[in-house]
Amino acid sequence: MGTRLWLTGYRSWELNAYGDSDPKITVIKLALKNRLITALDDGLEWVITGGEQGVEQWGAQVAVALKKDYPELKVAVMLPFEDFGHQWKPENQAALAALAGAVDFSVSVSKAPYQSPQQLSGYTRFMSQHTDAALLVFDPDFDGKPAFAYRAAQAEARRRAYPLTLITMPDLEEEARAYGEAQAAEHDEFDS
Repeated sequence: MGTRLWLTGYRSWELNAYGDSDPKITVIKLALKNRLITALDDGLEWVITGGEQGVEQWGAQVAVALKKDYPELKVAVMLPFEDFGHQWKPENQAALAALAGAVDFSVSVSKAPYQSPQQLSGYTRFMSQHTDAALLVFDPDFDGKPAFAYRAAQAEARRRAYPLTLITMPDLEEEARAYGEAQAAEHDEFDS
């Protein structure tokens, strides 16, 4: 999969997934964990993501947790511009700050505060050009903000060997089924 993986995907509001106890988030984190473990076994060294609420923050949390069993793994949170997240609710700003403090590296790609959409397209280009592969929680049949990253990763794959892995809605449904079956089996075992 490459040594530097760009991880991105849907925002929490696009999935209507909020709060640590939301089962959708549990399933997404499990899917990310499974893909990251496979990538680690294939030589993954860095998980590089942004700070968006949703898949990016959940993915960074999963990667940080994996460092316990994979201490060689490094995690970076790259923000598109200097004042990223300043308009968020205080608790969301605090969560981003805590995440940035928990990873190995965090910096803003643009040193200026938000000025124009060109910063976002520059950020997307930067992420695809400075990583070796991409992992997106994105389904082309369900459009959303990750479509920009998806197109950038596809463009990068046309220029060089740049593997692009998608976790689609059917993948998440399968992950949810497997998770539910595992929970039921664990419950049955506990009741015996």
